[in-house]
Amino acid sequence: MEDMANVARLVIITGMSGAGKTIAVQSLEDLGFFCVDNLPPVLIPKFAELIDQSKGRIGKVALVIDLRGREFFTSLSESLRTIKENYTITYEILFLDATDSTLVQRYKESRRRHPLAPDGLPLDGIHLERKLLEELKGMANQVIDTSSLKPAELKERIISRFTSMGKGSISVNVISFGFKYGIPIDADLIFDVRFLPNPHYVEHLRPNTGLDPDVYDYVMKWSETQEFLTKLIDLLQFLIPQYAKEGKSQVVVGIGCTGGKHRSVAIAEYLGKMLGSSETEVTRISHRDADRDRRPEVSR
Repeated sequence: MEDMANVARLVIITGMSGAGKTIAVQSLEDLGFFCVDNLPPVLIPKFAELIDQSKGRIGKVALVIDLRGREFFTSLSESLRTIKENYTITYEILFLDATDSTLVQRYKESRRRHPLAPDGLPLDGIHLERKLLEELKGMANQVIDTSSLKPAELKERIISRFTSMGKGSISVNVISFGFKYGIPIDADLIFDVRFLPNPHYVEHLRPNTGLDPDVYDYVMKWSETQEFLTKLIDLLQFLIPQYAKEGKSQVVVGIGCTGGKHRSVAIAEYLGKMLGSSETEVTRISHRDADRDRRPEVSR
C-alpha cells in the first residue's frame, strides 16, 4: 500500500474573480505550500512531473487557476485526468464563491474592471464567469462562500481545513442561516427547521439568539424537536461517511429558519456538539445571520 505520508498533495485554487483567491493562496503559503499563481492548466501535467521527480522535496503545492488564462481553461479536466492516471499525487479543488451583489460591491470598492468585462459592467462579467465556471464548481471538493467573511475569517477557515489535510478524516462545517436572506451557496446539505415553535413570538426571548440559554432551552423542549434531532443525527451519521468514500474532505451542513436568529442557531449548536462527539471532526460552527448588523466582507 502507498505510504500516504509520502504522497504529494496538490490544491487547485479557483473560483469567482473577487471571491478571495489571493487570501487563499497567501494562507496556504503560510502553511508551507509551494504556490504558483495563474498557471495555465495545460502546464499542470508538466508541473506534476517536476513534483514527482522531487522525491518528496516538494510535498505540498497550491496552484491558482482562473479565467485570466481562459484560453487554456478548458484543458483543466484533461490535465487532472493525466495526473490521476500517471502520478502518485493526490489533488483537490478549492472553489471560492460569493453572491453577485457582494462581488459587484467589491469591484466598486476596488475600482477594478472585471477580467471578462473590461469595457462593460462588472455584473456582465460576473454572469459570464459564473456560467463558464459552473461545471468546475460541480467538480470541487470544497466550496467556500466568502460573501460574509472578513479576510481574517477566510484565512482562519482555510488554515483550519488544510492544517488537518492528509489525516484521513472528513471535516464538517455547520452553519445556521435565515431563508429570508438566501441559502448559503457553499452548503452541501440544507435542513429547514421553520416547522419548530418560534421563539420570535415569545416577547422576552425575541431580542436574543439561539446562543442564549433560555432561547436554546425553548427550542429544545418540544417533542417534535427531539424527534427531528434523533432522525437528523442518524441521517448525518450515515451520509457523512458516504461523502468521505467519494473523496470529499469537507461537508457543509446548513440549518435554516426564517431569520437565522433563533431556531437554526440552537439546532446548529446542538449538531456541532453531537457530531463532534462522534468520529466526525466538526471544524466550525457559524451563524451567518444571527447578527445582521455585522456585515464583514472579504477584500480582493
